[in-house]
Amino acid sequence: MLKQAWHPHQIAFNFMSINFFMNIVTIASVEIYKLYVPLKEPFVISLGPINNVQNVIVIIRTAQGITGYGECSPYMTINGESIDTCFVVGQYLARVLKGQDALNIQACHGLMDKTIYGNASIKSAFDMALYDIAAQQAGVPLYRFLGGAKTKVITTDMTVGIGAPDKMKADATRFVQQGFPAIKVKLGEGKEADVARIKAIRKGIGDAVPLRIDANQGWPTPEAAVAVLQALEPYHIQHCEEPIPRWQFMQLSKVSAATSIAIMADESCSDHHDAERLIQLNACRMLNIKLGKSSGIYNALKIIELATAAGMVLQIGGFMESRLGTTAAAHLALSSNAVIYYDFDTPLMFTEDPVAYGMVYKENGVIEVPDAPGLGAVIKESYLQNAEKVIIY
Repeated sequence: MLKQAWHPHQIAFNFMSINFFMNIVTIASVEIYKLYVPLKEPFVISLGPINNVQNVIVIIRTAQGITGYGECSPYMTINGESIDTCFVVGQYLARVLKGQDALNIQACHGLMDKTIYGNASIKSAFDMALYDIAAQQAGVPLYRFLGGAKTKVITTDMTVGIGAPDKMKADATRFVQQGFPAIKVKLGEGKEADVARIKAIRKGIGDAVPLRIDANQGWPTPEAAVAVLQALEPYHIQHCEEPIPRWQFMQLSKVSAATSIAIMADESCSDHHDAERLIQLNACRMLNIKLGKSSGIYNALKIIELATAAGMVLQIGGFMESRLGTTAAAHLALSSNAVIYYDFDTPLMFTEDPVAYGMVYKENGVIEVPDAPGLGAVIKESYLQNAEKVIIY
């Protein structure tokens, strides 16, 4: 078992009062950029198609010369944010954080939350940059700063978007041939169509490859979800993410009890408050953590603590982050043995890679996390030069 990660409220105390007594790392300026990258092909889920990446990059520069990088991938139908709202709200956050101690992550989160409610996506980009700075100041890679170690191998699944059964079968078959150890399938359009898709995919890849499904709230009622899930049970499904609309979370335990397929909460589990509620309701067996839902690493650590105490297992995934944001998620995945599923495939859908350094995709879906101090990833200057930006000095 890995040593326990520092609880978020202890980080400021540990580093301010013990290792870095009287050593304050002051936020001098914040840069906010819009990042657009086309996808290789439209990525379709039950909430609609995604044609290109629309992310926001946050760069925090300190008076002590340490620079932190963060990224968010706003998703209007899930976290209610867009590239434009993040760009504007990010300026509010930058102004209140300017002059603050970057190592006091708890206080920085408090200031962001007092400035504006919600807006978890853009807050996660600031959080990521702050943790990058803190780990660099400590002289260790982020996963070690979070109490983790490289005692397990991280392997990502590969996702098949919604489409015609033959197309989805061909995509899944290609991914298996490329060596990915598990296939994730987007569903959520109804029993007949979804069963046909899974049946076709199983025919193409066989029964040995783990198959995970994600309805993205697409089945409109618990009864509809149960009907689909029970029909899919013969196809050896590893787990199902968010089968019903997120506001029906009180009914999620009913769905979980009615099928042998393990249910994983995603959209209904944004932060630690949601996680606590779902655990108390015995709503599901698993939780899916995304930094863009939790407001970043700070609250994600609280979710991990709650889930570990409840004996639950976790997945860490993301939205459409580049290798920058996905590198942060991979560092977090190394912080706890409760994290056993990894959904880190979205950068492989990009037509271009805007990131220098960072996590590396190896054969068979294996991900190598960097050992440089901090996050170990930056955005290439060529992608920042012509981007729409604002700098708060």
